[in-house]
Amino acid sequence: MYLQHFALSQLPFSLTPNTAFYVGLAPHQQAFEVLQTALTAGEGFIKIIGEVGTGKTLLCRKLLHTAPAHWRLAYLPDPALSPIELRWALAAELGLQYSGNIDQQQLHQLLQRHLLLLAAREQQVILVIDEAQALPDETLEALRLLTNLETEQRKLLQVVLFAQPELDLRLAKHQFRQLRQRISFSYRLRPMTVAEVAAYVQTRLSIAGNPQLRFSPFALNRLASCSRGIPRLVNVLAHKAMMLAYGRGQQQINWWHVRAAAKDTEDVQPEPAFIWLSAALMVFILLGTLLWQWGPL
Repeated sequence: MYLQHFALSQLPFSLTPNTAFYVGLAPHQQAFEVLQTALTAGEGFIKIIGEVGTGKTLLCRKLLHTAPAHWRLAYLPDPALSPIELRWALAAELGLQYSGNIDQQQLHQLLQRHLLLLAAREQQVILVIDEAQALPDETLEALRLLTNLETEQRKLLQVVLFAQPELDLRLAKHQFRQLRQRISFSYRLRPMTVAEVAAYVQTRLSIAGNPQLRFSPFALNRLASCSRGIPRLVNVLAHKAMMLAYGRGQQQINWWHVRAAAKDTEDVQPEPAFIWLSAALMVFILLGTLLWQWGPL
């Protein structure tokens, strides 16, 4: 691999969400601040929406890793669960043992007693669900009913939903109007700008061990354009571009490396044909102008 060639201690653009490589750019930092504010205020439902690859899972893991001691977080990475499975998954995260002799109503009561016990110990229970757009309809309703558990002063359970935009389309349906009204804080992650892509790339290179390593300005512009500012695609393209530069024995990553990486990558922004047509037209006009000025030889 190219680590030694570029004097790096670790891969800067791995696809595995790693909080050590978290870059506090505006989209993610604002979303994280919304999370912290809403959870500190004791709100019942918080929703973070983002397209595929915009960094929802990384935000989710950062929340899990930086939670204060009095937050008791229950994390569900696979939400394709029935209502009874959801309740048992929450129970397991809270340390309760599974029993086949308990029906749904008894489990609901058991959870309520345990949540009251945790509240008495000043523990704030937060259920964090990644890929929440995959929650079945009946499980969404069960989730709403779980948030009915409360004392006169506070909610016994708070819920954070990380999801793709498809969740908003589902929640817009009439049947989910009660749940929709309970979502008090919501944030939609946007793609990165060109300047943010440049900062993102440079920060990750620095964290990986070589702050002197550079992508050329043209390479960064092309990287932002081809990736549409989506962090996951930035990682894929940057990693491939570095492999190409390494294969050619070059120390700087330029626009050609990114262009070649984009041709070998799915779901990138296609290179606009009009750019090359415009360039060719400008050359043609320039040549015509020069020939007209020179006249016949």
